[in-house]
Amino acid sequence: MSRRRIGQETFGLGDGLRRQSSLDELAKLLDWVRVEAQLVDVSSSAKGEPAWPPLALFKALLLSVWYDLSGVKLAEALDDRASFRRFCGFSGNEATPERTAFVRFRKALAVRALDKLLFDEITRQLKARAIKVKTGTLVDATIIASASKDDDDGHWVKHKGKPAVHGFKAHVGADAETALVEEVAINAGQRQ
Repeated sequence: MSRRRIGQETFGLGDGLRRQSSLDELAKLLDWVRVEAQLVDVSSSAKGEPAWPPLALFKALLLSVWYDLSGVKLAEALDDRASFRRFCGFSGNEATPERTAFVRFRKALAVRALDKLLFDEITRQLKARAIKVKTGTLVDATIIASASKDDDDGHWVKHKGKPAVHGFKAHVGADAETALVEEVAINAGQRQ
């Protein structure tokens, strides 16, 4: 079975400095050798094309669960986000799998009963290190009216068929499980 090689950076690109993310740290903490050994015979290639490395696809599926991404959104995020690329093993300048590769890969895992087994293995490793990966944040936007229409910081804001209001938008992020507020951001509403 033919496999693609990924993660080969082209010389001369970038300055060697990159911002580390929580995914970079998480990737270092997990024992990928145990997972990769289970994936050695899994292929999700379409007829006539080389297969993507199964460990890269599995890591991408982890991201789809952790960030609640559909196959389409996962493919877009992998194409766009440097931290996702690094986590999965893709360099910054190479192609990434299209959404159908993830569909085929999920199906191949399910046929071999590896889907639950491997996700449970990652969960076990994370629990052993007392790490909890959050899988959801709820975000709500609230309109806050200005005290005066002469307030230069505010803008006219319209929301879901309601009359326009001169003011600001407050975005509140809360943990999906506990409903505890994690972040509040207030900005000027969009100009109308």
